[in-house]
Amino acid sequence: MKIELEGEGYQPSKPGLIFIQCLVLALFVTFVLRFWYLQIHMGEEFAERASSNRLHYKLIYAPRGFLQDRNGVLLAENLPAFALTLNQQDCPDITATISQVSNWTGIPAETLLTRYQQERQKSQRPEPISLIVGIPFDQVAKIEPFVQRMPELSIETRTRRNYPHGALFAHILGYVAEANEKEMERDPDLSLGDDIGKLGLESKMEKRLRGQKGRAQEERNAYGVTLSSSIAREAQSGDSITLSLDLEVQKLAVKALGEHSGCIVVMEPYTGKVIALVTQPSFDNNAFSTGLTSSQWDELRNNPRFPMQNRTIQSEYPPGSVWKLVTAGVFLKEGINPNETVFCSGAYRLGNRNFRCWKQGGHGSMSMKAALMNSCDVYFYHMSDRVGIDKISAYARACGFGAQTGIDLPYERGGLVPSREWKRQRTGSSWQRGETLNVSIGQGATLVTPLQVAVYTSALLNGGYLLKPSLILSEPPQVTGKLPSTPEEQAFLVESMRLTAESGTARVIARPDAVMGGKTGTAQVRRIDNERLKTHQMAYEHRDHAWITTWAQKGDKSYVITVMVEHGGGGSTTAGPVARDIYRYLLDDAYPGSQPHMNLLSQAIEKFEKNGYSPDMQQ
Repeated sequence: MKIELEGEGYQPSKPGLIFIQCLVLALFVTFVLRFWYLQIHMGEEFAERASSNRLHYKLIYAPRGFLQDRNGVLLAENLPAFALTLNQQDCPDITATISQVSNWTGIPAETLLTRYQQERQKSQRPEPISLIVGIPFDQVAKIEPFVQRMPELSIETRTRRNYPHGALFAHILGYVAEANEKEMERDPDLSLGDDIGKLGLESKMEKRLRGQKGRAQEERNAYGVTLSSSIAREAQSGDSITLSLDLEVQKLAVKALGEHSGCIVVMEPYTGKVIALVTQPSFDNNAFSTGLTSSQWDELRNNPRFPMQNRTIQSEYPPGSVWKLVTAGVFLKEGINPNETVFCSGAYRLGNRNFRCWKQGGHGSMSMKAALMNSCDVYFYHMSDRVGIDKISAYARACGFGAQTGIDLPYERGGLVPSREWKRQRTGSSWQRGETLNVSIGQGATLVTPLQVAVYTSALLNGGYLLKPSLILSEPPQVTGKLPSTPEEQAFLVESMRLTAESGTARVIARPDAVMGGKTGTAQVRRIDNERLKTHQMAYEHRDHAWITTWAQKGDKSYVITVMVEHGGGGSTTAGPVARDIYRYLLDDAYPGSQPHMNLLSQAIEKFEKNGYSPDMQQ
């Protein structure tokens, strides 16, 4: 069979050629359109994605501002610390990575996984999570070569808050700890792993102390290895603050208080500057910075002596006979002649009840000054029954009691000044005359804080001005109120305190080289029965609280010291020696002393009165 081949001029069919041309054209158009889409339409977004894969940003933690005493001694500082963080976005297998970290550090994987899950729940943002905080330097050196090969892990350099004197200033400085979810919601500048002030000045001055974080830019290759790093924004450290406190005075005050539970306030009456603020027992605030275990927290929380309580501002006590300075001020204001006498037989009869004096057998004939010097209860029973509770309550509130002093510490309490209205709202019953007698000697429902007593005592010396207690050395005096008494009335009370220190119940603090004044107090914590027991014969929790509030002037030195010893017994026997020991240091010629700063006080008074103060105003 013969087969004929197609000739050289053979042409394929026209439809097939058109199909091939259209196919080539379609492919070309598709490539062009895809190129346009990728390079032009999506080019900017892809460039950003590529840059984000190549460039990584890392927070630079700002050092927290220092806190130092008036002589420049550091009270709160920063130590270098390291944290191992996990970047969730770069981690393909969380469980495997955590297991690897566990092998390096010896920390159980379950513990690390729990930490990861807890931290992840704190924020909706995919932020790096701190798996381990406070890694020792030797461990950092050990694991760093492994971390460099795992882009999902990084070691961050941070700072850890350290308090060189620990429990000595714990109630004032407070402590820092990791921010919780609610705190991060309130403050957008906070992120996972940030430490913030939780108590004391660390909390009150958080914004000033924290500073501002910086930002570092890192360039990485396809394997996640950092090729270069640069600072995009410098971190700004927090403000360092000089406090009015004196380390040596604080140490001496703690030593003078000894094993007693109680508190001490040392302040300058013309500036409001606090030199020492002691609360015993205390706690180690460093434990919170390094991480408090649950057992340690339970031990603190369940301690029957309440070491976390700042007794100077949070504990409210019956003031005992210290309060007689206030009631004597009421008597003077109401026109009672201070030379009028009352005979003290040892008890005051009201209805069918005897209100006893602390001195069995009585004091005999007492004027107001003698009653203050000897702390005669019967004199104050008699005069307060004449004046009435309404006048006493209004006067006491005008003296700053029943309200916060305004010190820059959290959780300050305001105490309680009882009144007819208070009792009616609380119990629904009317006020009784016997209650007025109890209030007149600082018993009954009356409650004060030791800081309030110190502020009031300072006002007696400085011309009648209630000053905000200040912990910041550079802060000018701030007047918050004025005593509702005349200069003559204040001078009478100051002179009575001087005589009390010279030859009365506060003579334990007297010294020949200084002018001293004081008022002691013994505050009952339970009702006295017919049997009089000595302090050592009573159960500890039934013993009286011991009070003394004092002032001293020597040359250009002027101080107020208020001491409250819980269940310490008598004010003159327990609280008095504590104040005396502190004065030995403050009034020594070697101690630099404190200037009265009358010009600063005058400016504060002028500002206060310019804002509309009237002598007839009551707080």
